[in-house]
Amino acid sequence: MRQLSLFETIPGDRIVNVSSVPLRSPFRYPGGKTWLVPRIRQWLASQPFKPSESIEPFAGGGIVSLTLAFEDLTEQVTMVELDDQVSAVWQTIINGDGVGLAEEIVDFEFSLESVNRILNQSPLSRKDKAFQTLLKNRVNHGGILAAGAGKIKAGEKGKGLQSRWYPETLKKRILDIVKVRDRLTFIQGDGMEVLLQNAHRPDVVFFIDPPYTAAGKKAGRRLYTHSELNHEELFRVCSGLAGDFLMTYDHVESLGELAQRFGFATRTVAMKNTHHAKMSELLIGRNLDWVL
Repeated sequence: MRQLSLFETIPGDRIVNVSSVPLRSPFRYPGGKTWLVPRIRQWLASQPFKPSESIEPFAGGGIVSLTLAFEDLTEQVTMVELDDQVSAVWQTIINGDGVGLAEEIVDFEFSLESVNRILNQSPLSRKDKAFQTLLKNRVNHGGILAAGAGKIKAGEKGKGLQSRWYPETLKKRILDIVKVRDRLTFIQGDGMEVLLQNAHRPDVVFFIDPPYTAAGKKAGRRLYTHSELNHEELFRVCSGLAGDFLMTYDHVESLGELAQRFGFATRTVAMKNTHHAKMSELLIGRNLDWVL
């Protein structure tokens, strides 16, 4: 087992101060996992060897995968996402003209008219769609990309529509990702299929953060374009993975029962949502002894 003292151990009832975690993603993402990053470090430190690859089948905003790449916690990092809008951003940054995207962001003359013009156009290229997606993510309430989302009104500190548009910050985050993209692989596709394709590999770890639609949860359907998922099938697939995995879910009783049926360990950990209300989430894995 690798040395756990490399990172601070965190009791499950302690809320992680997200301001202590480097912000790597260009997205404001519903259900983002910045708060989980210190626990991800603990999980990787508990592995008997440095994994050759990490796979995140429902990447979304990608904060966990980006952390693993920046901090060299696995040799390679693979991100998988089905959503076409989110995929356009990752494809552009990791496989395309990330530098050009960063420059387009800082050169953009922000106004209600220019925002509406970009959001209403049909993108002509993948980079155009990436820019449109990041703009939408920054001006929509809660960063929601799904159809029907409304734009920010009052905004942060009453600054209105532009209150979440930080062009220099976005440029820096994108250029930083470009610097490590040789360690990143992005796949636009079905996360379940990628799990099955790599199930035989003991050298891989899997971080799994699916849309929260289990137990009748409606949030995932409201927030994400692709939210439908057979959660029992996901647990069955995870039971056949040769490599270690860590899942995170809303803390609901039925999921604990499902985990128990498959022989998985569970732990509840404290966190705060975007409204700063204290909540708990459920971690699921084979061995969670590293969680105090």
